[in-house]
Amino acid sequence: MANYLITGAAGFIGSHVGLQLLGEGHVVTGIDNLNDYYDVQLKKDRLSRLQEHSQFSFEMIDISDRQPMETLFKEQQFDVVINLAAQPGVRYSLENPHAYINSNIVGFLNVLEGCRHSNVPHLVYASSSSVYGANTKLPFSTEDRVDHPVSLYAATKKSNELLAHSYSYTHGVPTSGLRFFTVYGPWGRPDMALFKFTDAIISGRPIEVYNHGKMKRDFTYIDDICEGITRIAAKPPSGKQAWSPEDGKASESSAPYRVYNIGNSETVELMTFIETLEKHLNVVGKKKFMEMQPGDVTATYADIEDFAEQFNYRPKISVDEGVKRFVEWYRAYYSK
Repeated sequence: MANYLITGAAGFIGSHVGLQLLGEGHVVTGIDNLNDYYDVQLKKDRLSRLQEHSQFSFEMIDISDRQPMETLFKEQQFDVVINLAAQPGVRYSLENPHAYINSNIVGFLNVLEGCRHSNVPHLVYASSSSVYGANTKLPFSTEDRVDHPVSLYAATKKSNELLAHSYSYTHGVPTSGLRFFTVYGPWGRPDMALFKFTDAIISGRPIEVYNHGKMKRDFTYIDDICEGITRIAAKPPSGKQAWSPEDGKASESSAPYRVYNIGNSETVELMTFIETLEKHLNVVGKKKFMEMQPGDVTATYADIEDFAEQFNYRPKISVDEGVKRFVEWYRAYYSK
């Protein structure tokens, strides 16, 4: 049994990870600011599922608020911190850039400082496939350079990796960064494509299909993501003594630092994804084809071989099965 802190515990991924850890018998403290970026009631309903467990406790804290974060780490000794709190969304970063700096940079610094001063044995944090930015070589590998982000959101996630390495190197904080690839499933975010498409199709509204549908994504089901996170959380990285910037892998270091891709390792065309959704809704949706949006990329595809080998991990849920499960949850939750 371990004592976990999950930031962003009322979020899509955070709530699922919390439930899995609680089911394994761990103690979980969750924090979240319950902001109104999307439906607050959905966040509260996710949180209520966690609060059914006696070994879960919740504090309403914004990770960008330094004082309550310092107090939290002083009052508790965590075995693992899983940082999933962030301002998400590529397109929203064009409208409200300050929210990304406050949460994804200032907030992450507060998490790092907490881990440093209370000697947390392992920090696991969310990065993103968006760090690959303008890269065109597929599949995306953690050994690829990621120096050309195409959105502020991507830049903040790359910054998280750089900040994490500096704390791993200077202060010995073991850190594992996870580059998520298009996570979807029940209790998902309303700003994500699957949720938006489902809501629009059921309501009879046209769905907005960007880049005229010529997009490909590595869609990863939430249960597969949770399995990966919990496996990594149990094994903090150690530095590689023989590692050097000239000869070593970009995802490793002489410090206790690692970065992994965590995806389905399969790329699916957007129109195929939409057709799968239409099949499970038993409705053909109206479509409004649109130009590529600023900050978007045409394709994502994860190379997960290093992760798979080290943790004996392979995603199990197909897109067809995952979309089916989402539709079943959506209809039940919204009574549609």
